[in-house]
Amino acid sequence: MIPEAVITLLAIVRLGAIHTVVFAGFSAGSLKDRILDADAKVVVTADQSFRGGKVIETKKIVDEALKHTPNVTHNLVFERTGKKDDLHWVEGRDYWWHEEVVKHRPYFPPVPVNSEHPIFLLYTSGSTGKPKGVVHSTAGYLLGAASTSKYVFDLHDHDILFTAGDVGWITGHTYVVYGPLLLGATTVVFEGTPAYPNFSRYWDIVDAHKISHFYVAPTALRLLKRAGLDYIHHDLSSLRTLGSVGEPIAPDVWTWYNDNIGKGRAHICDTYWQTETGSHIISPYAGVTPTKPGSASFPVFGIDPVIIDPVNGHELEGNDIEGVLAVRSPWPSMARTVWNAHERYLDTYFRPYPGYYFTGDGCGRDHDGYYWIRGRVDDVVNVSGHRLSTAEIEAALIEHPAVAESAVVGIHDDLTGQAVNAFVALKTKPTDSSATKKELILQVRKSIGPFAAPKQILLVDDLPKTRSGKIMRRILRKVLSGEEDSLGDISTLSNPDVVQHIISVVHATK
Repeated sequence: MIPEAVITLLAIVRLGAIHTVVFAGFSAGSLKDRILDADAKVVVTADQSFRGGKVIETKKIVDEALKHTPNVTHNLVFERTGKKDDLHWVEGRDYWWHEEVVKHRPYFPPVPVNSEHPIFLLYTSGSTGKPKGVVHSTAGYLLGAASTSKYVFDLHDHDILFTAGDVGWITGHTYVVYGPLLLGATTVVFEGTPAYPNFSRYWDIVDAHKISHFYVAPTALRLLKRAGLDYIHHDLSSLRTLGSVGEPIAPDVWTWYNDNIGKGRAHICDTYWQTETGSHIISPYAGVTPTKPGSASFPVFGIDPVIIDPVNGHELEGNDIEGVLAVRSPWPSMARTVWNAHERYLDTYFRPYPGYYFTGDGCGRDHDGYYWIRGRVDDVVNVSGHRLSTAEIEAALIEHPAVAESAVVGIHDDLTGQAVNAFVALKTKPTDSSATKKELILQVRKSIGPFAAPKQILLVDDLPKTRSGKIMRRILRKVLSGEEDSLGDISTLSNPDVVQHIISVVHATK
């Protein structure tokens, strides 16, 4: 991510137009789908980009996508590396950023818009496989971004917020761009990974720029914890608030974060929110809320969460309860619709439990009233804080000509939170299983992007199904987790004998 990404977002909003940011790790096919769904007219990109010491051929990905998006009339290209040897250029469509900027005066008056005018679309994975273009409104979203940055993080105009997230995700929108800048604070734009050129990268930045607020996903913290304390030899005394985002943070990682980065002085805000909520909805307040390692603590003001019994749909009262998390009343920064699919918006978030916004996450409330997020209860896998649709990954696998059926599930992973595991039934027995697995992983990387690639491919004869043909992913999760003794009644499956076969395949990989 580069500063020009932030400049582009602010410019688009100033014009009263709508932006939709696509993470550079997506494939050309995924980019094409998003451009077509949004009916985008202009693309802004770079010739290339860097990540972890690798060069990403950003414009080549865009060029491939634009072969199938006739409505795009302009492609503005920022010169990031300047390597033009094999750069494909389409006259009349492609324009250099530096050549166009000098043609225009530096001031353009902001275009007034209605408070409910869409400020941006952001695509998030859905359980049906087709990504959802979540729509946020101008006034409500900006209010949520500003108020939570101010009150949750205790962010002031003299502070420096380092959110180690990409602008391609909601965290980058709210807490790299809009939240801190609305408050007049300084924001850090970060390009790269926490491990390159070494595991000191984050702490080098904190020390050099005297960062006051640091916000990161537990995935990165697990990686740095595993790397050891030798990489932490910096002055981190400027840190006042530490944040965690994207998934629940394990108590041992929370403790490591507190002891070694915050030195027992900085307050940890374990924030819970979603692309659809726009800003934090459950979180401690920095310097105010007594915290428990692993708990998101209490609702942000204005949020009215409830825990619902998933069996009968009734609200559970009191404490020491477990269920699914929902919200009773609307709040300013909630998503307004799904682009061109309002019925899908209603079906996904409001019809599962009428009268409530359904988060899709399991949740507990302990005896002290603290909220504990348990993770997804739908067919979405959370890998390193990125929500991936299992249906989308399955659809990518099915594109391979050898695949008959596939089922994707997520299970706990010490590093990434969850890992993608794919059970694949082939049309015929492969001559080289190892080569076939590699082809399938490459298929997902090509169709969706490298971050969606399965950690493990398990080739099986068949998948466990009900008599109506529904694949029982619950059984696959339990087998992968070593819970074969608690599979429940499998006699109702159309093919109960396949379960033992799957258990054998899983055991053979361990």
